[in-house]
Amino acid sequence: MDILLQQIINGLTTGSVYAVVALGYTMVYGVIQLINFAHGEVVMVGAMVAFSVIVALAGGSLPPLAIVLAGVLAAVPACMLLGYGLERVAYRPLRHAPRINILITAIGVSLFLENFTQLPYVFGSRDKAMPQLLDVYAGFDVGGVRVQYFQIITVVFAFTLMALLSLLVYRTRLGRAMRAISFDTRTASLMGIPTGRVIAYTFVLGSALAAAAGILTGVAFGSLSQPSSTSWIRFGLKAFICAVVGGIGSIEGAVAGGLLIGITEQLAGGYISSSYADAIVFGVLILVLMVRPSGIFGVTMREKV
Repeated sequence: MDILLQQIINGLTTGSVYAVVALGYTMVYGVIQLINFAHGEVVMVGAMVAFSVIVALAGGSLPPLAIVLAGVLAAVPACMLLGYGLERVAYRPLRHAPRINILITAIGVSLFLENFTQLPYVFGSRDKAMPQLLDVYAGFDVGGVRVQYFQIITVVFAFTLMALLSLLVYRTRLGRAMRAISFDTRTASLMGIPTGRVIAYTFVLGSALAAAAGILTGVAFGSLSQPSSTSWIRFGLKAFICAVVGGIGSIEGAVAGGLLIGITEQLAGGYISSSYADAIVFGVLILVLMVRPSGIFGVTMREKV
């Protein structure tokens, strides 16, 4: 029983990180029905920028927490700027193009970022060890189960983001504009909503979430795979699976899907084999889509043909 509870706690932590990334997928898809396959690479950029800043400041006299915060303050604006640039350069010119064109462009942007960032004068092509300035293993024991403070912070952070995004979408003027565009972009434009600006804000917000997830990943695991590593592709893909399982376009669904996939992955690795964990995750995706194609919290939409 202790082992089961430990795996569930670890799964909640992993799932919370997935959920933060899935929220970024959900924000973009919910507004313009675009699957931004470059989102995983934006997570990688956020982690690498934070790493570069933390390494540059690690030998100084600043306290560890201030160094980590400096990495956060550098990574989040960098990813927000990157998200704005991707929307402005790669996606906006194709807004009225066929869906297949936008899909191919998203894959191309993903490959471009993956290869560009491994150049020697960008982030390089080697794995990196994140300086452990904070004791992420500190915690307490409850009945033989180890609970780390960082795990609690990660889970609380994911639920806090869900609550804040819900408030943004349902209680603010920007949120109302996002929902209007998600129903009908042309009509929203005729009603005076600056659709281009709102969509750009959506990409910026999603990229900020990606940066937060990248920083959590680096601090939690203490190492970062090199930019061209397939681990970043798998990470982004699993977060996308979380969004689909929870119901892509649903904020609550992104968090629920992240927690479900995170716990499933940890249980599969602990009780079966880590080699089969990914296959089991995809099995969960297929099972959910067979039972409920729109996802756990998704809403079935009718379309005229």
